[in-house]
Amino acid sequence: MATFRQRALDEAATHKTERFYVEEKPVSRYFGQNVLDIDKMKGYMSSQAYEAVLSAVRFGAKLDRGVANEIASGMKAWAIEMGATHYTHLFQPLTDSTAEKHEAFITFKDGQAFEKFSGSALVQQEPDASSFPNGGLRNTFEARGYSAWDPSSPVFILDGTLCIPSVFVSYTGEALDTKVPNLKSMQALSQAAASVASLFDRSVKSVQVNLGIEQEYFLVDESLYNARPDLVLCNRTVIGHTSAKDQQLEDHYFGAIPSRVSAFMKDFETEAYKLGILLQTRHNEVAPNQFECAPVFCEATKAIDQNMMLMILMQKVSEKHHLKVIFHEKPFDGVNGSGKHCNWSMCTDTGVNLLSPGKTPTKNLQFLSFFSAVVNAVYRHHYLLMTGVSTLSNSYRLGGNEAPPAVMSVFSGSTLAEIFKAIENMQDLPEAEAGSESIKIVNSIPEIFPDNTDRNRTSPFAFTGNRFEFRAVGSSINVASAIYILNSAVAQSLKRFRAEVDELMAKGEEKSQAVMNVIRKFTLESRDIMFEGNGYSKEWEEEAGRRGLRAVRNVPEAYEVYHEKETVDLFAGLGVLTPDEVEARFEVLNETYVKKLQIEARVIGDICLNHVIPAAVKYQNLLIENVRGVKEIFGDEYKTLCSSEFATLKKISSYINDISRDVEELVESRKRANRIADIAQRAKVYSKEVKAYMDKVRYSADHLEMIVDDEMWPLPKYRELLFM
Repeated sequence: MATFRQRALDEAATHKTERFYVEEKPVSRYFGQNVLDIDKMKGYMSSQAYEAVLSAVRFGAKLDRGVANEIASGMKAWAIEMGATHYTHLFQPLTDSTAEKHEAFITFKDGQAFEKFSGSALVQQEPDASSFPNGGLRNTFEARGYSAWDPSSPVFILDGTLCIPSVFVSYTGEALDTKVPNLKSMQALSQAAASVASLFDRSVKSVQVNLGIEQEYFLVDESLYNARPDLVLCNRTVIGHTSAKDQQLEDHYFGAIPSRVSAFMKDFETEAYKLGILLQTRHNEVAPNQFECAPVFCEATKAIDQNMMLMILMQKVSEKHHLKVIFHEKPFDGVNGSGKHCNWSMCTDTGVNLLSPGKTPTKNLQFLSFFSAVVNAVYRHHYLLMTGVSTLSNSYRLGGNEAPPAVMSVFSGSTLAEIFKAIENMQDLPEAEAGSESIKIVNSIPEIFPDNTDRNRTSPFAFTGNRFEFRAVGSSINVASAIYILNSAVAQSLKRFRAEVDELMAKGEEKSQAVMNVIRKFTLESRDIMFEGNGYSKEWEEEAGRRGLRAVRNVPEAYEVYHEKETVDLFAGLGVLTPDEVEARFEVLNETYVKKLQIEARVIGDICLNHVIPAAVKYQNLLIENVRGVKEIFGDEYKTLCSSEFATLKKISSYINDISRDVEELVESRKRANRIADIAQRAKVYSKEVKAYMDKVRYSADHLEMIVDDEMWPLPKYRELLFM
């Protein structure tokens, strides 16, 4: 067997099950110990400073610099007690990951060392803004950018560093991260949702978005991972023939968790609990070596920050176990990919879930109002929502028989579908009876329990009893990049809902009648997005086209939605993104797509020329020597005796020639694409030409893997990656 692969397999066999982060006490005793939450802050600062933080968290009030100094002093005292030596602003640039620059507390004066942490250091840092994706908002020679503390997310200790969740903006104030537009979208949604909720309860002042983020991932032995250049550089296998056994027996899903994996899960859960992440679920997913963890839902900003922390934590803990966590949406061909299902809902400051039906007519009317507004928002911006989750890596997953299709639809369940059908059919009632009949429909709505609607795994956006599950989001991304689009669309829809109710009431309609009429109008407008069937089916793909629903068939082409007036007006009208910031995100998305595909194209060329072809030639030479030996022994009879060897030699030669030619054409296609100045056009060429040549190269390489002697194949195979 090829030396590197054999060494990796031998080393993988030595890795044992161990625990590294063990707490003997119950979880409740150490939960949140590494987080400085609001309650803990009381013990580290004056009541005045504490109230200032409370106002910043609850109402978004700005902190006075003088108070900031006291808050910083309290944070420093707590952090040093916890063993921290450094601090950092942890922000979320447009890379779908986090960024951090660590600064030491220690400083010197008059030859004496002491710890210092000022209010200005807490509130603001200055990382280099030119070295992060910015879409043209910053020039390379204009490096200044600012990270600023986001008080709505608590600070925490990780690896001896005080981590301060922050936003990231340019010198001139433009958003260079995913957090700023997400915070703005939630503010817009809170105002719009509170306005509609006040129709039913005047005490409602604000509405928060709640989010529960399910995280799917793969685990691979560290040694086997390191023996695959494509996994190391691309986080996915660019070549690799499917294993004889993969997930077809469906025996991995919810099966007994392997002991080594269980030890890893328990360790990262222990560390997550210390960071206040309330993980509740762990299980095997469908594909071999694929798993999932899920927390209890919480406020959206906190949920997103905690998910980003969790990804960092899982990667750190996995190193102790000689494992590699893979968050890529489709690391292995032929088996399920991974998503990050986002369970999204809205809750008032009075504690009411606005997407939870009730027992009374008023509660049901409120529920129908918010449900119809959300569905209408998804319908109006369905293409933007799908584009928001369409990255290169997620494009390998979406549309397959394991993931939501690349066209948006909303699943409501049979009970709600019947209710909305009844509401739609009111158009046939006589005018005189419309008022009483509409209220009767509200009264007759059956109580809907969470299990009164079935789950639809094929729907990108499914209602699951008291929330919507946005299933199309990819496992590797920062979900803020998708959630701020959803928040914005719903905020716009709710503003319109309230305006139309007010207009009808101004004309003399009774409030409940006006609300019901707007519900019916929104329902009729968005009926084409509602689908209760199999989203994987060819029939739905055709039906979606007839309904005018736009599918994401090519990712860079889909990005053009950011240039559409409806998109720009959506974000600008709510103050979520300026037109320049929208354009910047369009540039960043295309640039990221090109760079990632460029890396994959280089890697597949390198692997095939320097690993696959040499192994194939070596095996070919072995066959030739065998033919010569048979000829020496049997003479002319060797032609008949070696017919299978001749056929195999011919296949190998053909595939080698195909790979050599296609890799050369792949390189030339990249060169042609790279000469295109416009990044959007370059991305389209990469998506059509470069990617097509990569598929051709892979086809030949995967077939060679099935021919070449297993002892000579240089790379760990799928059966080893997925079952060891």
